[in-house]
Amino acid sequence: MSDTATRYLYLARHGEATPDGELTDIGRRQAVLLGRRLAERPITAVHHGPLPRAAETARLVAEQLGGVRAAACAEAGDYVPHVPERGELPDDSAEFLLDFLSSTSAEERDQGRELARQAVERFTGPVAGGAERHELVVTHAFLIGWLVRQAMDAPAWRWLGLNPGNTALTVLRYAPGRPPSVLLYNDLRHLPEELCWTGFPPALKV
Repeated sequence: MSDTATRYLYLARHGEATPDGELTDIGRRQAVLLGRRLAERPITAVHHGPLPRAAETARLVAEQLGGVRAAACAEAGDYVPHVPERGELPDDSAEFLLDFLSSTSAEERDQGRELARQAVERFTGPVAGGAERHELVVTHAFLIGWLVRQAMDAPAWRWLGLNPGNTALTVLRYAPGRPPSVLLYNDLRHLPEELCWTGFPPALKV
């Protein structure tokens, strides 16, 4: 068996976007500031979902990282990773959660389940070889929730209710022989107050 090393997985939701999916001026500023923060970290790979808001965010971040190339992949896209059955859910919130997911088609459910499996396979766990790896995935809220849930070994439905803000930073650590660690979740310290809290329902601002 080859040696394995620690993986640091940095997850960021795309910047604020218009209804058409392009970044707003705020979203572009958020992306640049995220890149400046991450420039202090030894990131060697940037992955992003194929939609324009993720691709542009990743490009702006990568420009701050000194030559790291941003590459698109379907596993980092915008999809529903798991649609639970009623029996999986707490009685007091089952109706709300099922209603939230009710428009997800059977095709979207199958596709999302497979992409989520591929994302876990590609982005999680220790890495082969003796050198630790730092990589960034610029993605969407649902996948961040799914990977945090997976790291915590929580029930499959528990990706629901995890709500990252635009360009908020989450960092997961996968060390050989240890359970995954959530080092940061939804961290917005790189943003000034006027750029924080986009991407959240107003009731969630604290």
